Amino acid sequence: MDLNTVEAVHIPTHRDEVWPLGPADAILAGGTWLFSEPQPAVARLVDITNLGWPPITTTADGIELAATCTLDEVATLSRSLPRVWSAAPLFRQCCTALLASFKIWRTATVGGNICLSFPAGAMISLCTALDATATVWRGDGSGYTMPVAEFVTGEATNVLEPGEVLRSLHFPAAALRARTAFRKIAPSPLGRSGAVVIGRRDEDGRFVLSVTAATVRPHVFRFPTTASPSAVRAALSAIPEQDLTRDAHGDPDWRRAVTLTLAEQIRAELA
Repeated sequence: MDLNTVEAVHIPTHRDEVWPLGPADAILAGGTWLFSEPQPAVARLVDITNLGWPPITTTADGIELAATCTLDEVATLSRSLPRVWSAAPLFRQCCTALLASFKIWRTATVGGNICLSFPAGAMISLCTALDATATVWRGDGSGYTMPVAEFVTGEATNVLEPGEVLRSLHFPAAALRARTAFRKIAPSPLGRSGAVVIGRRDEDGRFVLSVTAATVRPHVFRFPTTASPSAVRAALSAIPEQDLTRDAHGDPDWRRAVTLTLAEQIRAELA
C-alpha cells in the first residue's frame, strides 16, 4: 500500500543517526504490517535495515537475534543449531504459527512481530517459551534489557516509550538445551492462532509452560518438577478473565478450554 502521508525516508547506518525520533516517525524494518494499511499519522520512515546488525549470533551462552532478523532466517535455526540444543525445532514451529506466506517470511522481522504485540504474535510465543530477553536502545545512548514475557503488556501494547528502539533478543543456552513440546490451535487450519501453548522441560527437571494467542499478554508458569494435571489446571485457571483474547478468532471461554486441553497434552508428553 502507498503511504501517501510519508514525506521522507531516513536510512541511518550508525546508532547515533537513528535519533531524534518524533511522533510522526515510524521505524521501518520488514514493513509487512506498516504497508498493509493506511498510516495517516506517519510522515517519515526510519529504515533501520542498514545498521549492519548480524541477523543471528550464536555463542556458548545462547543465541542473539537482531530485531531485523527475518522469520525465514529464524526458521532455518531448526535445521542448523547443534543437536545439544534440543529446543531447535521450536524456532520453525513458532514461525508456522504465524498466518503468512513464504514471501512474508522472507520480509517480516522478529522485532516487528514483537513490537506490534498482537496476541497471535508468533515470535512472542517463541521468546516467552525460551526465556528470551529483549535489549532496547534509547536515544541518549543508554539502553536496558528485560524478559520478553514482561515486554508485552496487553493487546498491541508494550513497555516501549516514544523514541525507544528494540535492538535484539537473547535466548539463553540453558533454555535451548531443554526438551520442548508445541501445540497450536486455530478455528481453521490456516487461520490466525487461537491459542499457542508451549512446554519446556529443563535439564534440572523444572517444567515451564507458556500461553500466548489465547491471552492478550504472555503468561508463563513455572513448576519445580513434573506438574500434576491438577497443578497445571489450577495455574491456568488463575489467568484473569480480562487477559483472555476477545476477537473473531475465538471466544474467551473456548480459548480457556482449549488452552487447558493443550496444556495437559504437553504436560503428559514432557512428563
